[in-house]
Amino acid sequence: MKVELLQPDAPAPAASAPANRSAFSRALDAAGALLDSAEAAEDAFANGAGSLQSAVYERARADVALSVATAAAQRSAQALTAILNLQI
Repeated sequence: MKVELLQPDAPAPAASAPANRSAFSRALDAAGALLDSAEAAEDAFANGAGSLQSAVYERARADVALSVATAAAQRSAQALTAILNLQI
């Protein structure tokens, strides 16, 4: 069986410059980095290379960041709902 790579019809999208990133995307990247750090610490502990203290600490940091992000998203949704329900 011969497999041929598909060639897209459209040109590849240009990568945007990091300077154009919004605060929202930076916040998402930071939360993702915390979750990745927690997973790496847990994996290191499971493999015997890390300590339980660092794994628990990193997981707690990630949990707090996730809780803050969830609360902020809920407050934003409530504010947007209140604005959209205004009768002008």
